[in-house]
Amino acid sequence: MTAVRSESAEGAPADVQTGTHAPASLRFPPGFVWGAATAAYQIEGAAAEDGRTPSIWDTFSHTPGRVRNGDTGDIAADHYHRFRDDVALMSELGLGAYRFSVSWSRVQPTGRGPAVQRGLDFYRALTDELLDHGITPVATLYHWDLPQDLEDVGGWTVRDTAERFAEYAALVAGAIGDRVPYWTTLNEPWCSAFLGYGSGVHAPGRTEPESALRAVHHLNLAHGRAIGVLRSALPAGAQTSITLNLHQIRPLTTSPGDLDAARRIDAVGNRVFLGPILGGDYPADLLADTAHLVDWESLVHDGDLAEISRPIDLLGINYYTPTLVSDGRALGDDIDLTRNDGHGASDHSPWPGSEHVAFHLAPGETTAMRWAVDATGLYDLLTRIQREHPSLPMMVTENGAAYDDYISPEGTVNDPERIDYLRGHLSAVHRAIADGADVRGYFLWSLMDNFEWAYGYSKRFGAVYVDFGTQRRIPKQSAHWYAAVARDNVLRAAAEEDAAS
Repeated sequence: MTAVRSESAEGAPADVQTGTHAPASLRFPPGFVWGAATAAYQIEGAAAEDGRTPSIWDTFSHTPGRVRNGDTGDIAADHYHRFRDDVALMSELGLGAYRFSVSWSRVQPTGRGPAVQRGLDFYRALTDELLDHGITPVATLYHWDLPQDLEDVGGWTVRDTAERFAEYAALVAGAIGDRVPYWTTLNEPWCSAFLGYGSGVHAPGRTEPESALRAVHHLNLAHGRAIGVLRSALPAGAQTSITLNLHQIRPLTTSPGDLDAARRIDAVGNRVFLGPILGGDYPADLLADTAHLVDWESLVHDGDLAEISRPIDLLGINYYTPTLVSDGRALGDDIDLTRNDGHGASDHSPWPGSEHVAFHLAPGETTAMRWAVDATGLYDLLTRIQREHPSLPMMVTENGAAYDDYISPEGTVNDPERIDYLRGHLSAVHRAIADGADVRGYFLWSLMDNFEWAYGYSKRFGAVYVDFGTQRRIPKQSAHWYAAVARDNVLRAAAEEDAAS
């Protein structure tokens, strides 16, 4: 499918600016996919039921001091037991697609050997329930929950984990491949590698720069091998992808030091994946920046890059906020270089080879995560991929915001800040499409409030409010707003919405 020029609801080409509010109603291309996303460990619960064994996130969350308030995903949103009600709620909200992840340790508890059929049965039932409600299932094979047994023998730092992942991909594809049209290998491998093995703020909590870089390569290799497995196991029309949390990086100034800081972070934040996956090689400047940390020649074996660069059908892009950087050496000795990059507090940098780079909070409004609200970053990412890889379709597979939501005395959850955030970012997507980017869908993060990793239950990203004590679900004001956008395939101007209400 070629890119469709985006038009206003009235049919004229849209001249859209990416601010908080769209100046006119914006119609999206026919067939544009509207959905919401979740991740297994964040919502499923049932952590020790039906054969499931601990993942690295079970271990990490049960380790004192790792997760805020000592929260764990043991129960989470209890989606494992309530998935039918949750799918019915998705249907009521008019979602066209649902992006979920599969728990590796629920399907293959040790990361080896045959599948546990009770685990596969859950995903079979979830898929069937979605299809029965007219909702397209979108499966992600890996969203950070490596079986603990595999971590115990090295995790993503060893090549064998890539082999195990390919076998696991075959098990899941064999169970639901005939009914799931969209497949993602890995979600945000940058977080798996650099937050898990570099800064240690995510599971497994290791702080080893060399291990982080080794994990990057083995995650890339796992993706490529899984793509090969999926190609052989899935129907011809199935779409394969990987989802990357690409960083929209901006230098604080145009000084040579700040420009080099942006280059370094682009290399270790973006091109470490885009290079081998889409171009068949690691960027030379990345290799030079990190040569003192890892022996790339021994790490990358003959044939690896050919496997990693197997063609994909779509690129998933996750975006929340831009990244503003400078040369920390120019700021003196008092600047804290590791605690201001938006990924959690740590004494260890998640940016190997770029430890001297300083991160800054962009000016303006922020979310409850203290992330700057700036929709232009999403536009810039989408148009960058369009320029660099013009034949590659994209989907926005995560975008959303956390705010301090609460239930009003009337029993509603009003979140106008989230609506403003979504309006601005959907306007940015529309503008990118108008400028030639082949963007085929948008998935709101998240369908419901959940276990927000190291933040526990203290941050709420959901369109649906979850009272974790009772497991009651309450669609927020933003859920109803987003449902109207998805139903009409139109982002209406704020003034038009106000008049209608």
